[in-house]
Amino acid sequence: MAKRERVVRMSVEQPLWRALTVYRLLTMVYAVLLFASAYKRFDRPGIAAGYLAVLGVWTLATHRKAANAASCTKRFLGADLTVAIVGILLTPLADTHERIAAGGPTLPTIWTAGSVLAFALKGGWRWAGFASTFVAAANVIIHGGDPTRDTLHNVLLVWVASIAIGYVVEVARASEATLARALEIEAATRERERLARDIHDGVLQVLAMVQRRGTELGGEAAELGRMAGEQEVALRTLVSSGLVHTSRISRDESLGALVDTYEVDEPGADEGELDLRTLLAPHAGSRVSFAEPGTPVPLPVPAAKELAAAVGAALDNVRKHAGEGARAWILVEDWGDEVIVTVRDDGPGIPAGRLDQAEGEGRMGVALSIRGRLRDLGGTAELVSVPGQGTEVELKIPRGRTQ
Repeated sequence: MAKRERVVRMSVEQPLWRALTVYRLLTMVYAVLLFASAYKRFDRPGIAAGYLAVLGVWTLATHRKAANAASCTKRFLGADLTVAIVGILLTPLADTHERIAAGGPTLPTIWTAGSVLAFALKGGWRWAGFASTFVAAANVIIHGGDPTRDTLHNVLLVWVASIAIGYVVEVARASEATLARALEIEAATRERERLARDIHDGVLQVLAMVQRRGTELGGEAAELGRMAGEQEVALRTLVSSGLVHTSRISRDESLGALVDTYEVDEPGADEGELDLRTLLAPHAGSRVSFAEPGTPVPLPVPAAKELAAAVGAALDNVRKHAGEGARAWILVEDWGDEVIVTVRDDGPGIPAGRLDQAEGEGRMGVALSIRGRLRDLGGTAELVSVPGQGTEVELKIPRGRTQ
């Protein structure tokens, strides 16, 4: 029985949300106890008691709202910040001017930081800076535009801490997404390896046997064997790389699985980047070998398609001029600042001067289909051919000029 791979995702944010809910409860209790210990010093203790009652009810009623990012909506964040700012602005009405001027605490005290931290956890450092600005403005207003050093220190501390936490949350989210993607790739790779083993033990062996027996029997059986051999190569390529995501593929059966056209039928297909390997992998066949890097080879979509078309033109020349029994090899190299694709065959080669003669006769296959495409991309196409030793076409594209 096959073992199912399970990818466990662990949220790095959830502990922070749980810590925020505990912080809100503790700071609410602290604000109430602080008022109870000094209520006789208030000018209007009734205002303070009324506000703290609302603060306590609000904190308890919204305990679940602040427990995770999904329930902590923008509307809740706005209301929560409003409760904090109203408490700050009500402080001059409830407390004495002397206590406020001396740097006494506001009615919500450090509970206000919880509202700002909720913004940081929800939206990152920009949201934290936005909320901190309103809290700072409220603290400046109650001091008549002349806040004490302690007040400025506390406001700056909340500002810096919330922005720093918001930035850390953004980095943690990016890291979590990267880790989740890596785990998915690892699980997919293991599953592909398992499938490859199963296919190798069954389907590929059957196809190889059909190819051998068909060749031995000859006639129509030989044709069936040839087709089985091509399917074996194509299936082996698919299992080993998992790169073939074509929407339309047309084959030229005279050179194995030679692909003449490849199109991506997705919205915005000409935007962003495309892994060049996905365009070249379908060329692999019984007489076409494909060697690729182990990592993606990203290029702008138009450049990737043009380069793939140039490779297709080079293989088409192999089919037409190298003979039915010729083999071809495709090698992809990614050097960071440039991408090199080499197409080589073991055909008879091209006699000296034959290309110039062909261009003079109006046959512009190499000049337009290959060199012209590369020239438009800012690249080059070099063709080396030795009679009797085959032909090699080297296609280079510098990354900085493929936009």
